[in-house]
Amino acid sequence: MRVLAIGAGGVGTSAALIAKRRDFFDAWVIADYDETRAAQLARHVDDARFSGIAIDASSADEIAQACSALGITHVANFVDPRFVMSIFTGALNAGSNYLDTAMSLSRPHPRDPHNQTGVKLGDEQFATEHHWLDRGLLALCGMGVEPGLSDVLAKYAAQYLFDEVHEIGIRDGANLEVRGHDFAPTFSIWTTIEECLNPPVIWEKDKGWFTTEPFSGAEVFDFPEGIGPQECVNVEHEEVLLIPRWIDCTKVTFKYGLGQEFIDVLTTLHKLGLDSTEPVMVKGHPVSPRDLVAAALPDPLTLGDKMTGKTCAGTHVSGIKDGQPKSVYLYHVTDNEWSMREYGTQAVTWQTAMNPVVALELQATGAWQGSGVLGPEAFDAAPFVELLTTGYGQEVGGLD
Repeated sequence: MRVLAIGAGGVGTSAALIAKRRDFFDAWVIADYDETRAAQLARHVDDARFSGIAIDASSADEIAQACSALGITHVANFVDPRFVMSIFTGALNAGSNYLDTAMSLSRPHPRDPHNQTGVKLGDEQFATEHHWLDRGLLALCGMGVEPGLSDVLAKYAAQYLFDEVHEIGIRDGANLEVRGHDFAPTFSIWTTIEECLNPPVIWEKDKGWFTTEPFSGAEVFDFPEGIGPQECVNVEHEEVLLIPRWIDCTKVTFKYGLGQEFIDVLTTLHKLGLDSTEPVMVKGHPVSPRDLVAAALPDPLTLGDKMTGKTCAGTHVSGIKDGQPKSVYLYHVTDNEWSMREYGTQAVTWQTAMNPVVALELQATGAWQGSGVLGPEAFDAAPFVELLTTGYGQEVGGLD
């Protein structure tokens, strides 16, 4: 296996440091628009299998050329989702397998955005599946933590814990704090704005996919390991678009414990038009308002030593087992103090990066095999959970 890992930010850095401890690949080429940053990360990893190159993630041709020149077998996309289709297409054109942590962007319904779906997350990728099947290549999409591990846990529950699955609800919460900043998102603000301000999608068996208003459906969810109860709200997320394709259930939702202050900031950005990706002229120069916001905020990669607390990603499943009602919350928690001590990277990016590395190893060993455009639910969940535990030292918790 020869991996082209695109992105040397928080997730790309964590992925490289996690992969360093494993032996399933022959080469790990770190690619970034800033060649210096890619080379610096390769030197920091300090392993002969790692190298760094410059790449334009918006150019499918450049990605395909790099794959062909370097003998790349698998492209791992660790940049924000606006680059999904160029990287995805470049990998296909080069004959390389592909993996990402977020899927192609959605576009709201032009007339009824809070009731009907428009272009859904991942639609552009699924539309090309016949090309991947024809070439015998795998595009494993949505393989971060959420989406990713959350989908694996949904499949695990459906396979091994239930006879009949009713509702699957992804619930994400954290008690992370960042010293010295009034507002400092621990993940890409570009992605955060995209998923939080778009109309959330819900799936029901008798209705299919439909939308609602941002931050709707508030409920209090009690998160484990000291994080505690948090108000969670509907947010657009890939799990709702992936899970019903492979798991028989009656309803799928995604709710995020954002907190009222975070919601207020995002709402204000929207009111001011600062969430827009369309450039405006500033003293004769075109500037994307969302890019400006991202540039003004601290890079999540730099926040680890200022952060305290834990982040929890999990899947709440209800249904029937042995004729009786059953519910369970399967989850994974990362403590920032631990991730900083063990890897030198903050908890949110580390937790996101762990899962694509595990998935690549499963492909290298042959435990996960397939072709086409697939989500994590398309595979047996047991090998993933076993490798996560025995190979990567991570526990999956479960609460009834």
